[in-house]
Amino acid sequence: MKERIYEVMFIVSPELSEEARNAEVEKVKGWIEEKVGGNIQHWERWGMRKLAYRTHQGHTEGDYTWGIFKALPEKVNELDGLFRINSQNTFRWQVFRREDLEKAEKNKENKAVENQEVVVEEPVNSEE
Repeated sequence: MKERIYEVMFIVSPELSEEARNAEVEKVKGWIEEKVGGNIQHWERWGMRKLAYRTHQGHTEGDYTWGIFKALPEKVNELDGLFRINSQNTFRWQVFRREDLEKAEKNKENKAVENQEVVVEEPVNSEE
């Protein structure tokens, strides 16, 4: 099966120290690369941001991280399970497929193939 492009965003608890939040982000990155077998294409820490509303845990802000990665579809569900079971410090997450990026990548590949020059060699004249 072909790899797909996915986007992940998660919010780490503001109650943790900066070092602990960094460790949590690296842990999630490791899950994607090692457990899911994903290839991270883009990874961005947005840092502490105010939430739109207070969570049931009482948080009004959180440490945001956003990324784009490629992985096999059957492995991506494992990432959601890892968030549910192993991450007491990440209180919100979302993983979804980015079909728009897949289409853009496919169009780029098709244009590259169309733009390849075809080299036609002239036949060698044996009368010389």
